[in-house]
Amino acid sequence: MAAKKMLEQHIAVFGESGSGKTVLLSSFYGPTQEKGFGDRNRYDVVADSREQSKAVYQNYVGMRDYRTLPESTQFASTAYSFKIQMAQGPSGGQKQQTSHDTMRVVWHDYPGEWFAKDLSGEEAKRRVAGFRSLLRSDVAILLVDAQQLIENEGQEHAYLKSLFHTYRDGIAALQDDILDDGAPLIRFPRIWMIALSKADLLPDLDVHAFRDLVIGKAGADLAQLTEAIKSMVQSPEALAVGDDFVLLSSAKFTPDEIDLTERIGLDLILPIASVLPFERHLRWADTMNLPAKVGKDLLSNVEVFSSLISGLLGFLAVKAPGPVRPVAALLSAILSKDKVERFIRMGRDKLEEVERVAIARRDYLAAVLARFRLDLEAGEADDVLLRSLR
Repeated sequence: MAAKKMLEQHIAVFGESGSGKTVLLSSFYGPTQEKGFGDRNRYDVVADSREQSKAVYQNYVGMRDYRTLPESTQFASTAYSFKIQMAQGPSGGQKQQTSHDTMRVVWHDYPGEWFAKDLSGEEAKRRVAGFRSLLRSDVAILLVDAQQLIENEGQEHAYLKSLFHTYRDGIAALQDDILDDGAPLIRFPRIWMIALSKADLLPDLDVHAFRDLVIGKAGADLAQLTEAIKSMVQSPEALAVGDDFVLLSSAKFTPDEIDLTERIGLDLILPIASVLPFERHLRWADTMNLPAKVGKDLLSNVEVFSSLISGLLGFLAVKAPGPVRPVAALLSAILSKDKVERFIRMGRDKLEEVERVAIARRDYLAAVLARFRLDLEAGEADDVLLRSLR
């Protein structure tokens, strides 16, 4: 029997100390472990590390039951690997057999202190090793702390300027250690999303107003950060820094309660990690004259993703693909690329049909992928997510 392939996507989260990274991770993972999650969502989230699972879930229970916030992690870059495993369906039901029933999402947590402080010795070595580990990431999320915006009311530009300069200087300081002989990288996070953490503190700020605040107050500083990131990557035209925005909140915090049911944006983390890169990478590969190695890397997962949705397209009687414009060095992946494009371009009505039919066939992976696409659409409709059109 052939070994199962697995779709593996990586997401990196950057934020200054106190910006809420650990709380976000705990609030993302915790609800997936509660009773009934798998039945409601048709998939389970399983941490590869038992120790990490216990520690992160303990953080969640501490917030939920005892109103205690987790301690921030300092000077330790950690990768949290989660397997997205399809539920088996109702008792006695027969799930449709596929060669793929899992995805993996890896959450890279990068300490804010490593951007803000000069390091030496072993700490400096760990910083370089940590940054190298997240070069596989498909999406990087840069956190803007809503608490800091409130504390700097009227002077938001000062906070944002400092934040983006901290990110820029931290990346520039690593450049010599990361680049081999100064050569720009092919494998590198190419989507750098700006996220408002603790968004519940600014309930009147939707994602469009957040975008306008960032661009209006610190557009030039964001542009400088973009140039620093561009200097590290081959084909910087296939790069989006500060083109996508999202609101994130782990809970509603009051002096007497931490209400973890009042979340904003956390249900978009898996769709952002698993589907958004395909939307963007296919668009770039189709519209840009990229070097062969870059095009191949951007579409490195396309054949796996295509096989995940091939049955989905088949039972909807999608017509056989017509001619598609080849991407250099893509070889036999052209057909796979066309299948993924068809899925990415489906509208809401078609996606809802896909989900209904997939559930009826107990093809829960197809149903989950369709739901993730619908979640992205809903995030935009709710003014929580803003995706770039380029």
